[in-house]
Amino acid sequence: MHFLAPGDACRNAIIQYIDSAITQLQICVFTISDDRITKSLLAAHRRKIHIKIITDNDKSLDLGSDIHQLANAGIAVKMDITSNHMHHKFMIADSDTLITGSYNWTLSAANYNYENILVTREATAIKAFANQFEKLWKEMQER
Repeated sequence: MHFLAPGDACRNAIIQYIDSAITQLQICVFTISDDRITKSLLAAHRRKIHIKIITDNDKSLDLGSDIHQLANAGIAVKMDITSNHMHHKFMIADSDTLITGSYNWTLSAANYNYENILVTREATAIKAFANQFEKLWKEMQER
């Protein structure tokens, strides 16, 4: 499946997969500043979904960034503290669904930007992204 922005399609798909998660979410995104996505992540955390987020340290300081709110709620967050950017945008839900694409998890992405996400259950792709997530998780700093 694929979804395009501007519009609500990408955001709604991301929220749908967060809301339907049963055990875990591995999220690797440049930033999160869309309050609707944040609300969904906080609800998943309250449902005891195991959530790990990797993000960019510079973007976490932007006005409107929800990264510190998520970390303060008890969600595991690690950040890239290098001079480069952690610019990935993907989520693995329950080890069997990959959501990836250009879509930044921001309000402006939904309202203004030409963006996309692709949802797949193709095992080879999921494994490659899961390996990348684990590699980055070991390298990044805890918030």
